[in-house]
Amino acid sequence: MSEFFLDFLDTETAYADKSDSQLREKYRLFKLLNSPILNSLGTTAAKFALSIGLPVESMIKATIYEQFCGGETIEECSRVIDKLGRARIGTILDYSVEGKTREEDFDRTKDEILRAIERAKNDDNIPFSVFKVSGIAPLGTLERMSSKKKLDAKSQAKCERIHKRVADICHFAYEIGQPLFIDAEESWIQDAIDRMVTDMMEKYNKERPIIFNTIQLYRRDRLEFLKQSRREAAKNGYFYAVKLVRGAYMEKERERAEANGYPSPIHPDQPATDADFDAAIEYCLKHYQDTAFVAGTHNEASTMLLARRMEELQIPRNHANIHFSQLYGMGDNISYVLAKNGFNVSKYVPYGPVADSVPYLIRRAQENSSAAGHMSRELEMLKRELVRRRLL
Repeated sequence: MSEFFLDFLDTETAYADKSDSQLREKYRLFKLLNSPILNSLGTTAAKFALSIGLPVESMIKATIYEQFCGGETIEECSRVIDKLGRARIGTILDYSVEGKTREEDFDRTKDEILRAIERAKNDDNIPFSVFKVSGIAPLGTLERMSSKKKLDAKSQAKCERIHKRVADICHFAYEIGQPLFIDAEESWIQDAIDRMVTDMMEKYNKERPIIFNTIQLYRRDRLEFLKQSRREAAKNGYFYAVKLVRGAYMEKERERAEANGYPSPIHPDQPATDADFDAAIEYCLKHYQDTAFVAGTHNEASTMLLARRMEELQIPRNHANIHFSQLYGMGDNISYVLAKNGFNVSKYVPYGPVADSVPYLIRRAQENSSAAGHMSRELEMLKRELVRRRLL
């Protein structure tokens, strides 16, 4: 039998739904994002312009927002949901408003998350829903909860409200049978999140995987955490469900560790992170009958590893417990090729008001400029398709 292979250079498939003008615009934007100097100038200017009330929202919406977000409302996202659905790619609606501090804002965000979950109900084009705990909780309280410090009365009240919001969201997802990701965040607030997610998994994953934790494999301790978490689930009789990612806060994590005089929780280099990510894939594959997992990656080698191992183990490509996922606006050569070959694949599609989404977009831009390899690959793929269409 010949070795299984996915052609991630198939740009005709990757950009089939892009017009010539859309392809040119995407190429121009990614060239800008690939320049650290221009990227920094652009993100600084956007923050400043919005802070003093300059009318730049329409410009942001027509450029970087259009590339990475589905719309300002759930209804506006319908066009993207349908477009991805036609390519057999799922949508994960991700309400991208962050950085709020008031309790009423947290309650409003919770209500919006519930609306996004409701929108996913009975829609095969939306296989998962998602939320970030920091979107519905004060960061300081999450940090105190993670450090297991004794909480004063005010913090205890905030803690109880956080638990209630998380419980309400998870209960609603369970009631309508909608699988739900809870995203990973910075290490100093992650312990509180892990404990809440574990409680929700134990409560709601008895019959099927509904609540998913997220593990960032650039952390040195997460591979062992993954194994221990699955063993706990098996012992206590519930499905373990997890999204595997490399990680999103590397520079912030290292800077904080240095400033506070503790060892960085992050692997020292990319190969160590890659090794743990691939080991996590192998571990989850070994237990795929009682573990549901999603490989959230733009890394072609890891994607190929999982697809190839599924073929070797004769696991159906559309097995309900194994999914791939990428970000909307990136990694199309992976997502569209996986979908064409019958694998379960989805895109994170952020949405929300332009001004409120700017912190998310700036983080996207900064991550892209720091992940030069990924950015160069995106540009390479776009250029390849422009040449194939004789547009360059």
